[in-house]
Amino acid sequence: PPPKVQATHPDCSIVLYFQEQEAECLEIIRSERQTSASLGPPQQQGCLTEWDGVSCWSAVPIGQSRAVACPDILHVFKKSKALIRRNCTESGWSFPSPPYYNACELEAIGSNNDTEAKASYFVTMKVLYTCGYSTSLAALFLAIGIFSCFRKLHCTRNSIHIHFFTSFILRGAAVFIKDAVLFSDESVDHCTMSTVNCKAAIAFFQYSVLANFYWLLVEGMYLQTLLLLTFTSDKRYIWWYILIGWGVPMLTVCVWVVTRLQYDNHGCWDDYSSLYWWVIKAPILLAIFANFLIFLNVTRMLVQKIRSPDIGKNYKQQYMRLTKSTLLLIPLFGVHYVVFALFPEHIGVDARLYFELVLGSYQGFLVALLYCFLNGEVQAEIKRNWGKWQSSMESNVFNLATQDFTA
Repeated sequence: PPPKVQATHPDCSIVLYFQEQEAECLEIIRSERQTSASLGPPQQQGCLTEWDGVSCWSAVPIGQSRAVACPDILHVFKKSKALIRRNCTESGWSFPSPPYYNACELEAIGSNNDTEAKASYFVTMKVLYTCGYSTSLAALFLAIGIFSCFRKLHCTRNSIHIHFFTSFILRGAAVFIKDAVLFSDESVDHCTMSTVNCKAAIAFFQYSVLANFYWLLVEGMYLQTLLLLTFTSDKRYIWWYILIGWGVPMLTVCVWVVTRLQYDNHGCWDDYSSLYWWVIKAPILLAIFANFLIFLNVTRMLVQKIRSPDIGKNYKQQYMRLTKSTLLLIPLFGVHYVVFALFPEHIGVDARLYFELVLGSYQGFLVALLYCFLNGEVQAEIKRNWGKWQSSMESNVFNLATQDFTA
């Protein structure tokens, strides 16, 4: 069956509209040929059904004509009552009269200056988010290196941070891979691109985004567990956290891929207005909602513990240190997504792009800053090892000087 037109990008919806019309017309032509073949040679000469690139002209006998209206595409053609006619002659179909460009008046489209301004805008956006993701990737790799190199920093909390950082690295890499696959060749029609590489890049991107949100959920869950079960070993929960952070996104993406393959396997799967987009969108909203509840509960528990006279000053400082980063990230990561989720995908496109691409590209850097570079424990460990290294260097220099003197 011909692909159904979805509520995709307006430019792509035009392409898909004509693809649908062409597929329907070709199906009619195919059935007519099968019918004529079964009935034997044609009894009456005439013009066969034809697709002219815009409209489908049904078969008529010689001497008759056919009339069609302008294509019914909103925001492209003005609603015109004019009809385009073609006559069936002995030589075949005549040319459309009046021509499409006269009968079907185009809606007022932006000038060349507007087109150039849009092109410049998207180029600027790409430069900004490329710089943002590059900065984030550098900071995240450095943070993972710091947590991995220093033995005193090896604990469940920092292990969860490393997984969280890795999800950001995957997200940044997925953006670069998606750009390389979708926009490497300007001659490619992105509306009709339907290659395995393209779909794989989109599937990997969706997985990295889901993993990103679910590892943020794990950060909130770990903080809540730490406040609830103070004297319980947190190592017993690490595999559950890994299952939630990596397993749930994998299961979700697999369901989405199978669903798209079975019911909506057209294009590059990057149409966010498709009904099946909710297979991805609903789990993300669920993670954000759960994080919001954790945010409220952790805030309540923190206030109770700080006000409690039984808890010493050192414990209060520890609770504040553990809480401030996660409590800052939970609303920061989820609020804009919830706001945009309430509106259709074509509403507020510029603002959505700015938040998700430009500001979102620096989230990895912010996470590395909060969880690693501004972490007092990390700073103390770096200073301690830096002091040991300086003492070792001074000792080596002294030994060399002494050897030279004695020699």
